[in-house]
Amino acid sequence: MNPPPFHLVGLLLLFAGFSLFAQVPVAVRIEHDVSYLPSNRVEKADLYLPANSALKQHSPAVLIIHGGGWNSGDKGAGREINIGTNLALRGYVGLSINYALSTNGRVTWPQNVHDCKTAVRWLRANAGRLNIDPDRIGVIGGSAGGHLAAMLAVTGPADGLDPAQPYGEYSCGVRCAVDLYGPAELLQYHDVKMLGKTRAEAPELYRSASPTTYADPGDAPILILHGTADKTVDLQQSKLFAAALEKAGTRHELVIVEGAPHTFHLQPKQRDLRPLVLGFLDRYLKATKP
Repeated sequence: MNPPPFHLVGLLLLFAGFSLFAQVPVAVRIEHDVSYLPSNRVEKADLYLPANSALKQHSPAVLIIHGGGWNSGDKGAGREINIGTNLALRGYVGLSINYALSTNGRVTWPQNVHDCKTAVRWLRANAGRLNIDPDRIGVIGGSAGGHLAAMLAVTGPADGLDPAQPYGEYSCGVRCAVDLYGPAELLQYHDVKMLGKTRAEAPELYRSASPTTYADPGDAPILILHGTADKTVDLQQSKLFAAALEKAGTRHELVIVEGAPHTFHLQPKQRDLRPLVLGFLDRYLKATKP
């Protein structure tokens, strides 16, 4: 088969490029591969900023945590681009991070949650440059990222999961969290590589890595979303989490998305989730009295 004429190739590339760049509107500015961890770490972050952020002061910020079973995934995946873009269009500063992954059998707990907490501290340490309000920081994550987002919402200094450094002078706390179909009760999940042991070998380790363990009335409000067609993380995980939050008196909402599979962003075909998710974030990060 003969190749298409050169001018046709050019047109194809033009349309392909338009399609690629159309996913990030011109109203959004992205800073790629920002260093938020110590210099010996290769993991970086992407910042999503409103293009006119220089004109605004004290915007709220949201940490974005990717999924991938704690073993894979990337800050620049499609879901994370969708979330970061929608946040910036709404006037938020988004920080999508890479964190320690348990590739090749590497044990990464609690380093992965330490990385996420360090990212919150980094936002506070750079609040002046980014024009963000350090008291208005939330978190959102999908799948394994949903688990880590939930851990940030339910744990504090007394739980022993805050890293000593860097930015130890800043709080790791978040004001609210969105958990997209994340595992929450690991003893009723399956053995996970990041912990380095099986549930049978170390039930207390699995319990200590489960968001359900830490629920109490002082936790940040949590919005949980889960699809009925999820074949990777059973819907029961989010129901168990919601039950634990209900018992503890933690502010929360569980939204079940009919027909949605395991992985979805804020605009799945089943339902536009932007009014729900962004409305939740607005309530706790923008309102004068959340």
